[in-house]
Amino acid sequence: MTEVRKSAERGQADHGWLRSAHTFSFADYHDPQQMGFGPLRVINEDRVAPGKGFGTHSHRDMEIVTYVLSGALEHKDSLGTGSVLHYGDVQRMSAGRGVSHSEFNHSPVEPVHFLQIWIMPDVQGIAPSYEEKYFDVASKNGHLRLIASSDGREGSVLIHQDAYVYAVILDGTDRVEQQLAQGRRVYVHVARGQVAVDGTRLTTGDGMKIDESGTITLDQAQDAEVLLFDLP
Repeated sequence: MTEVRKSAERGQADHGWLRSAHTFSFADYHDPQQMGFGPLRVINEDRVAPGKGFGTHSHRDMEIVTYVLSGALEHKDSLGTGSVLHYGDVQRMSAGRGVSHSEFNHSPVEPVHFLQIWIMPDVQGIAPSYEEKYFDVASKNGHLRLIASSDGREGSVLIHQDAYVYAVILDGTDRVEQQLAQGRRVYVHVARGQVAVDGTRLTTGDGMKIDESGTITLDQAQDAEVLLFDLP
């Protein structure tokens, strides 16, 4: 089974300082047919105006992964962590039994554009924790770079779920393949550009659910940056 999720079909929110597109049901956007895919619960594409952001708020029992596409995102949390994330940075926060944090656009003049991803953990009530890693362009060019995993291998951030998140940059004749094992599923999200997934053309903001084993092929790309989620 495959299903395309077009960018224009996503839930939309415009708060002036924040423009957000929700792949799955979130906040005021509710679609009973789009409640997530396996443990992948949220993909929000957020654009935050200069100097604006999300004040302190709390989470629990969720793996929160942030992927910055442009600009500078400032993070502070109740663990005492504070940092400014830029393009190439991936942040993981395991909310566990409870954590509070804030996220603001660090720049007074430039917007910040990022993906925030929520993955339901396979364990609850753990101590909250934080991690961030930088993945340069070269490591993603024409190659599925593991950025988040259940074991932190290959320098990926550690998530508490049997899930693997890859990032890849593709253009022109670039082609990558991923083998999907029996009993696994994949979600592909196009962060920018255009790409064909098993021959189906996707563009910025589009996604595809794949729920059948076999080889998944990404090619025919034009300035594409793609996230691939290998899920139980």
